[in-house]
Amino acid sequence: MKFDKHFPTDKLKDYIKYYVVSEMDVESEYKVFPSSGFVMGFQYKGQISSIKNKTINRMTSAGVTGISDRYKVFKNSNNIGTILVYFSDIGFTHFSSHPANELFDLIISLDDLFEKKKVNEVEEKLAAVSTDKQRIKIVEQFLLSELKNIQTDKLIVEAVKLIYQSKGTIRIKELNEKLFISQSSFEKRFRKVVGTTPKKFASIIRFNTVLDNLNETKSLTEICYENNFFDQAHFIKAFKQFTGDTPEQFKRLL
Repeated sequence: MKFDKHFPTDKLKDYIKYYVVSEMDVESEYKVFPSSGFVMGFQYKGQISSIKNKTINRMTSAGVTGISDRYKVFKNSNNIGTILVYFSDIGFTHFSSHPANELFDLIISLDDLFEKKKVNEVEEKLAAVSTDKQRIKIVEQFLLSELKNIQTDKLIVEAVKLIYQSKGTIRIKELNEKLFISQSSFEKRFRKVVGTTPKKFASIIRFNTVLDNLNETKSLTEICYENNFFDQAHFIKAFKQFTGDTPEQFKRLL
């Protein structure tokens, strides 16, 4: 199995966190937990499917996964190779003309969002090369060609920063007060840029903080209250939504 991380060129580093080149020799089924940004994928060999309610849906070889507040299940064929593009929290909006919130919890074929001819060209080029360096260069050329000359919404960038600083526990009312903006106006701008509501985004950040805490020696009760859950019942319910397991089950798998 290969899972190699690569970092973007300077022109893209504000919008893309990193790339991953992933290869697996054997067929497998796995969960993907919610992350705070969009993910774009190109299969240069093999096939991947999503599984929902026990139904297997074969995915196109190039697609985008929007932000979600619940885990997803995927199944890959044997001998699969994928390039994944992990966007920053506000990054995807600089490439697509679609409001980010329209893609919440969806997996979309890339040619539904970008010119089909361009997507096909990328896939043909990826099939013709043999090194990770070449593959990353092809994907970067595509992304640079789609990068839009639009102004970054600095208020939303500041909101995201405040949510991270609080580890996802800040109240939305407090955010509105700090940013001197009405709730309705703020939520509309946030959803358009980030892809979900401030409240759901904060819950994703809090969930990932909880995952980091599980590797420490803290008890589940300590983790529950440190992350501002009302009680253990709420903690377990939220955790199961994000992972499909209770905290106790999940911790035993670590």
